[in-house]
Amino acid sequence: VQLQASGGGLVQTGGSLRLSCAASGTTGGIKSMAWYRQAPGKQRELVASISAGGHIDYIDSVKGRFTISRVNANAKKTVYLQMNDLRSEDTALYYCNSVRGTVVYWGQGTLVTVSS
Repeated sequence: VQLQASGGGLVQTGGSLRLSCAASGTTGGIKSMAWYRQAPGKQRELVASISAGGHIDYIDSVKGRFTISRVNANAKKTVYLQMNDLRSEDTALYYCNSVRGTVVYWGQGTLVTVSS
């Protein structure tokens, strides 16, 4: 599975961004896809996840502001993270993640910077 993330950028407080992560390769059997983030000096944390069955989870700090969704088109699966009402504490490198069987795949990070 190859994961290609995009959509990061610089945005002002209160603004919006939409991250995309396209999974390609052997995508059949992917159990879940998720977005993690890592802010400078902090540990990587799970932001939002969506299972193959459609179950969705968010960390408390983004509930009501972020929305995870996915589109399956043949062998290509894409997961999105719509981020609204962005805050300075959302500044981080955002990583796409997928789990297939017992293997965890990571995409390259996409940087989100929220300025006040």
